[in-house]
Amino acid sequence: MALHIGLTGGIGSGKSTVAKIFEVLGIPVYYADEAAKNLMNTDEELKAGIKKHFGDQSYTDNQLNRNYLAEQVFNDNYKLELLNSLVHPVTIRDAGIWMLNQKGPYTIKEAALLFESGSAENLDYIIGVYAPQSLRIKRVMDRDHATREEVIKRINRQVDDEIKMKLCDFIIHNDGQHPVIPQVIALHEKFSVSEK
Repeated sequence: MALHIGLTGGIGSGKSTVAKIFEVLGIPVYYADEAAKNLMNTDEELKAGIKKHFGDQSYTDNQLNRNYLAEQVFNDNYKLELLNSLVHPVTIRDAGIWMLNQKGPYTIKEAALLFESGSAENLDYIIGVYAPQSLRIKRVMDRDHATREEVIKRINRQVDDEIKMKLCDFIIHNDGQHPVIPQVIALHEKFSVSEK
């Protein structure tokens, strides 16, 4: 049976870059954030739950009103937790079905909130992508044209990266000092011969 492997890391760590390298090696990758955005527009039960808790204005022309929802949850931890409690179970279920339908020695689920959402429990191994916080801040500022303060606020909403890395089975260092591709290839070779 194929292994199901999680890939996580803090914002700006480079987990999407690492996921793309696994894809180049022919490994199917499930991008949880993209899937969640799609499911919020296509899963009728989830849409009903969002409308019930956040109002009909959560959707405009049957499409998620992202700006409205972002305003609702941005500075309100309770509302953010509520939204996550609606979205995470649906995304976890979708990922589980997706993984069972893939071919190959293993699949990757890329998600920022693997531990926070509870989806780590359904996976065989977790890979953490690590980069120092100063580098992560710079990357996100450059990528999103955000201020330092905005990036730090986003980082503070995630589990501390040092704690997250301790929970992982393997760590890829994406710190500008260690080449990433050889680290990915070493794990790819390990997982390609492993069995559940």
